[in-house]
Amino acid sequence: MTSAASGLGLAVLLSVGLGCGAATVPEEEPEAAPSQRIQALEDPNGLATNGLATNGLATNGLATNGLATNGLATNGAFANWLNEDPEVRAELMKYVIACAVPAGQVRTYTNAATGVTYTWNGQLGLTPQWALGHAATEVEEQLVSACLAAHANPYGLHVNFSLLGRNATNAVIGYTSQELATYNVREACFFGNLFRNEGLYAGNDRNWLDPDESTVRGCGLSRTVIGTNPDCEPIYRIGFCSSSLCTLDPSGLYYMQCKMGGKTYRPVTTRIQASDINVCGDGVCQVTEQCGKGRGQARTSDNCGVDCGHCP
Repeated sequence: MTSAASGLGLAVLLSVGLGCGAATVPEEEPEAAPSQRIQALEDPNGLATNGLATNGLATNGLATNGLATNGLATNGAFANWLNEDPEVRAELMKYVIACAVPAGQVRTYTNAATGVTYTWNGQLGLTPQWALGHAATEVEEQLVSACLAAHANPYGLHVNFSLLGRNATNAVIGYTSQELATYNVREACFFGNLFRNEGLYAGNDRNWLDPDESTVRGCGLSRTVIGTNPDCEPIYRIGFCSSSLCTLDPSGLYYMQCKMGGKTYRPVTTRIQASDINVCGDGVCQVTEQCGKGRGQARTSDNCGVDCGHCP
């Protein structure tokens, strides 16, 4: 699919002349200050959190109702696409706008068929030209795709995280020393392109999880899973964000590019808090842990009798 006909019709949705309730787009928008990103990341209601239900980005939202859909670059086609599954697809649009549009801007859309008006808030501003209503470039497609993958988890739980990298104009996504100190665990890299049916990929940006560790962020940070994880489709696990696949920025904090199948992608890199890695044996039965099997006192996430009791 060419960039001019990119999925979701976002270039039309963000256009001043949509005529369906679209917000006015300023000609220039300054990049969000790092302090704004910190506030948004730490706000449990902010959009730099996971919190998508299992029928959201992790499954239907990306796998079957995602961005690689033809014919959405028109008002009528976008309305048809939205009305096929309005709850899931409006949720997906919330994250698309959060990834693409700068903080402080909103995009609204009134569905002529239902009279419902949707309001979506910008946050990260990864795609400045697309946010102004222009056709998305291929790099912008890649960044929105990677950002969506970074927000997906199969548990439907909100987990704040730090997103690092460079936007479509190669500007560094703002961060502060406070952000790095708070989100002090390297997590994962995400890349790909849903708009062109090129898939989504994720790899560990740290060592494997230990047998007693688990996290709801399992689509990005894993213990041993390489390949397709049914709970995270269509994200494909590549193992590690190794030097053979991805190139680190000189700062060492994030990846500048990743390659797959001879194609180069603009990735995003994520960090989480240490408290978001669950440990079997801490006295709390977490959603990522399972009851103990047999008579032993195994301390692995899938056999955590010490926290979750023994299976009936």
